[in-house]
Amino acid sequence: MSAAPPPRLRTTHADLPRTTGEPHPPRFLLHSLRPLSRWLVRRRYRVEVLGVENVPASGPVVLAANHTGVIDGPLLAIFSPRPVHALTKREMFSGRLGRFLHLSGQVPLDRFRTDVAAARSCLRVLRDDGVIGIFPEGRRGPGDLQRFHRGAAYFALAAGATVVPVSFFGTREPGGRSSSLPRRGAPMHVVFGRPVTIDAVAFPRTKEQVETTSQLLWTHMTRELDAARARTGRELPGPLPTGDLEPDPATGVTDLGAP
Repeated sequence: MSAAPPPRLRTTHADLPRTTGEPHPPRFLLHSLRPLSRWLVRRRYRVEVLGVENVPASGPVVLAANHTGVIDGPLLAIFSPRPVHALTKREMFSGRLGRFLHLSGQVPLDRFRTDVAAARSCLRVLRDDGVIGIFPEGRRGPGDLQRFHRGAAYFALAAGATVVPVSFFGTREPGGRSSSLPRRGAPMHVVFGRPVTIDAVAFPRTKEQVETTSQLLWTHMTRELDAARARTGRELPGPLPTGDLEPDPATGVTDLGAP
């Protein structure tokens, strides 16, 4: 589907950090419910998906998306051209919803500490030639990528993967709270941008390597977000209402220069 070359250098399950004994996240509901879920979502919203040709048909892929609304994660899982295991805050893994998220292959993430289990689970997926999803901003907000954590860069470097930017528009209306849903019949756009290929770097990867790659990905994603805005004619929803921001560690890239 995409002309992007696959990574020239990749790691295996035997490389550090080893994932030989790491189980692959569940896939049963991830595969079986996607067609029905698309139909159900499109009964309520007018969803347009663009740029699916930018997602490689095979090989390890990191889908890195901006984050404006509560429905972004479900849309990524449902409308990605390939099944995706998305990092999801662990607070959501309780009760029936948590069971559903687990069975649909989503990966619980503790955002406030180094989550080794989540990292190994995602590396297992990538080394199995699968797809993971990640929101580098870390929390819902304006979706303008002015916050950017280093997870996407780490996974791309640790596995050797293609990173595809994903831009969401219309998933939260201007002035809406972080947990709000758009009105019935609202238009939404999911835009898969041009991919960038990252070759694997052998363990141990340095902070400088991760930082440099994070800067590269931030620049690329910001440009692709601008391109998606021009292509769709859509704008981001703006900031959340005062007091509606979720706690999130200030561990992202701080030197975000002009793209």
